[in-house]
Amino acid sequence: MKFTGAVLINTNHPLQLVEDIQVPKLLAGQVLVKVAFAGVCHSQLMEQSGERGIDKYLPHLLGHEGTGTVIDIGEGVNKVKVGDKIVLGWLKGDGMDVGGSVYDSPMGKINSGAVTTFSELTVVSENRCYPLPANISMQEGVLLGCALPTGMGIVKNQVKPDSNTTIGILGLGGIGMSALIGATCLPHKSLIAIDTNEQKLALAKTLGANYCINPAKQNVNAEIQALTAGKMLDFAVEAAGACQTIELAFSLINKQTGKCIFASHPPAGQKIQIDPFELICGKTITGSWGGCSHPEHMSQFVSKNKSKLNFSPFMSNTYKLANINIAMDDLAKQKLLRAIICIDN
Repeated sequence: MKFTGAVLINTNHPLQLVEDIQVPKLLAGQVLVKVAFAGVCHSQLMEQSGERGIDKYLPHLLGHEGTGTVIDIGEGVNKVKVGDKIVLGWLKGDGMDVGGSVYDSPMGKINSGAVTTFSELTVVSENRCYPLPANISMQEGVLLGCALPTGMGIVKNQVKPDSNTTIGILGLGGIGMSALIGATCLPHKSLIAIDTNEQKLALAKTLGANYCINPAKQNVNAEIQALTAGKMLDFAVEAAGACQTIELAFSLINKQTGKCIFASHPPAGQKIQIDPFELICGKTITGSWGGCSHPEHMSQFVSKNKSKLNFSPFMSNTYKLANINIAMDDLAKQKLLRAIICIDN
């Protein structure tokens, strides 16, 4: 079987569509999938631009969230079966962990990780896929591969808010907005959205934010002081992807009990600077690996709360695989929350 895929051949160059990529023989624990939809995340932008450091695996396929239909399974796979509609994601779930594949093509060998989605067909490890919930569409299901487990997972699994919790979310991209809509499903006292994009702030307000702050126009520290009567935030969730916003988030939390959680990964080599005395006083800061989510458990949570969630802002922009570089450019320019690639059409 042969297919077309978008391949990163060199960093700082557009992805290249390569035809007639050959499906390899499936190993034990691998699943062959006909991809329906794929999501573009800032992680792919960083890979394409080289901001994640030296890429030892060029050329390779990209994409770590999507949906599709199982068309074949390797020996020992029992989590999914042929014909199943499934979610593809980078977080490890149940099943065998097989690793990546190497594909033959007219341009030579093409590498891939344990899951890739920017192609018509893909071979994935059993533990990077699971059945799509019945009440989630194939297009919506893309968000279950990365954005929702990470963003909602931070709030559900790490913040664990109660009715007295004040949460600030910095950066309203796919992860930040997922954190926001996740917080609306959970107890909280106040939910504050922070971003320099006025359109995203307006959207956050409609999705459930109690207050919105634009750092380009307002003094964020003073605004948080006023909104919390000087107590500052109980939790700051940072998803903007820059060292300065991680530092800002840390500055906004309560001096004795506040916690800063960041999901973003700034370009390789950059460092954050914080005052160690604030750590002695009681502040804490931690990163988040995928929202500490088990992907299948988070999928069940999303399915159960589907009626409370508004996915439409993530679904506004779809692209053909042939236009994937346009999709990546639009995401880089913050024209959208998530670029969705419609592959099976």
